[in-house]
Amino acid sequence: MAKRDYYEVLGVERGSSEADLKKAYRRLAMKHHPDRNPDDKDSEEKFKEANEAYEVLSDASKRAAYDQYGHAGVDPQMGGGGGPGFGGQNFSDIFGDVFSDFFGGGQGRGGRGGAQRGSDLRYTLELDLEEAVRGTTVNIRVPTLVNCKPCDGSGAKKGSAPITCPTCGGIGQVRMQQGFFSVQQTCPRCHGQGKIISDPCDSCHGAGRVEESKTLSVKVPPGVDTGDRIRLSGEGEAGAQGGPTGDLYVVISVREHAIFQRDGKHLFCEVPISITDAALGAELDVPTLDGRVKLKIPEGTQTGKQFRLRGKGVAPVRGGGAGDLMCRVAVETPVNLGRRQRELLEEFRASLEGDTSHSPKANGWFEGVKRFFGDL
Repeated sequence: MAKRDYYEVLGVERGSSEADLKKAYRRLAMKHHPDRNPDDKDSEEKFKEANEAYEVLSDASKRAAYDQYGHAGVDPQMGGGGGPGFGGQNFSDIFGDVFSDFFGGGQGRGGRGGAQRGSDLRYTLELDLEEAVRGTTVNIRVPTLVNCKPCDGSGAKKGSAPITCPTCGGIGQVRMQQGFFSVQQTCPRCHGQGKIISDPCDSCHGAGRVEESKTLSVKVPPGVDTGDRIRLSGEGEAGAQGGPTGDLYVVISVREHAIFQRDGKHLFCEVPISITDAALGAELDVPTLDGRVKLKIPEGTQTGKQFRLRGKGVAPVRGGGAGDLMCRVAVETPVNLGRRQRELLEEFRASLEGDTSHSPKANGWFEGVKRFFGDL
């Protein structure tokens, strides 16, 4: 009987990517697997056909030979290299992904029983900008799992001890037969621990650990920023069956500030000034994290002008000089004017009519608008 085209078998186009081949193969293998279709000869043949097609097309050299010569290029009886079947490719490579779908991971997820390291914990610590910049010491309360004191973490009642699991012999895993596959799985009796507690501790009910909250003192170094982590070694969860304790990672989150925005080691703030100060110039008090400083505003300052105060930013936690404070000017338009104030502004506006030298940006903008419409 003539063999079908391998691309037709998998239902893919020539030139399909490796990911598309694998996806098509997985779909067919799951559909026609013998364990899902017992005593179905047709499904068994389709399953073998899909295996054969995927073994050839997933191998770059075999695929090239097949594309050029067809089945003759990969059939050893016809001079082709490394024929189809199970000899040319690692068996686990072909079926590894299918194992995970059928059996929950063919390699077995459980480990050998015994002591296991405790889980690491994460605690998000919110700080004000001033605390993050200057550093601080904070007390935090963390819920965690600690070793049960009455049983000293064994899970067994005092005077007794865990026994070796008779099902797995203390390994924590058992072998199971799935059709023609032999699969290693976590022991269903001891759940991978390798031991069974026949007389559990009354305090922890055999878990060996109990939940408890503890208060820790965290020293925050100066210059930390959002996303920085402080590792407290050995302050995580207690390990199972006497295993080592995990770590606690304190993750910094800096609250928004009413005045400053931070970008790395630099600080930014907006400084509102009156239209008269912008026009005539002024000397203003501006805030920094170290107190107020004088900022000289030259006459004719426009909105958006940025002034740099060197060294008034943040000294980074990893070292280096302090950043700068960038002060961006925002010229405020007067509101809620009195009668006399309006009169003065009307007189001022009238004095500027016809003289564009006082508004260089507006003059340039209007000239650009004229040229735009002139080009139309």
